[in-house]
Amino acid sequence: MRKFTFLATILAVFVLINLASAQQGDAMLGFGTMLSPGAAACGVNPGNFTCPQRGGLYTNIGADVIFHRRFGAGFDASWRSLGNYGGLGQAYRPIQFAFDGVYQPRINKKVGADLFGGIGWQTTRFYAFQATYSCEAFGACYTSANHFLVNFGAGLRYYVWGNFFVRPEARFYHILNNSDFFSSDNVIRVGGSIGYTIGGPN
Repeated sequence: MRKFTFLATILAVFVLINLASAQQGDAMLGFGTMLSPGAAACGVNPGNFTCPQRGGLYTNIGADVIFHRRFGAGFDASWRSLGNYGGLGQAYRPIQFAFDGVYQPRINKKVGADLFGGIGWQTTRFYAFQATYSCEAFGACYTSANHFLVNFGAGLRYYVWGNFFVRPEARFYHILNNSDFFSSDNVIRVGGSIGYTIGGPN
């Protein structure tokens, strides 16, 4: 986690330094759900009890800065509404973070595409069944499992009013060693976002 925090800090500094030269910036808020090609039900796989990482409401926030020739960099974070792992009464929440390269070709004045891909990590939080002293005193109400991921995806943005846009989108994640709790290393998030463009569209 320290490496990712360091990388996130470096990327944030880079973005702030170069923001003045950016052609545009975008901020987005969206909702969707997760699909997975893994097993349809919980089971032993192999030697671990695992469940499919699918369903649930995922909220995502994201931002990007676009520079010369419609290329840029972006960040995306998504998290699941609190789920019930395997129907066992164990509350859990997967959270994905991604740092991406972005390409935004324009189709016409109101329509454009977002193509993105990069690296990040998933942290899966398992929450305490009941409050304990350490939970109350130190906020340690969950344990986390962290895994590196690569991702890519695409969205189609449509400017509905001025610089406000809507964007249906899909994002594929390959999460290394995700099979310690889930039945597949591959998941797909589908959904849509609303967003605002600063300094454009151009």
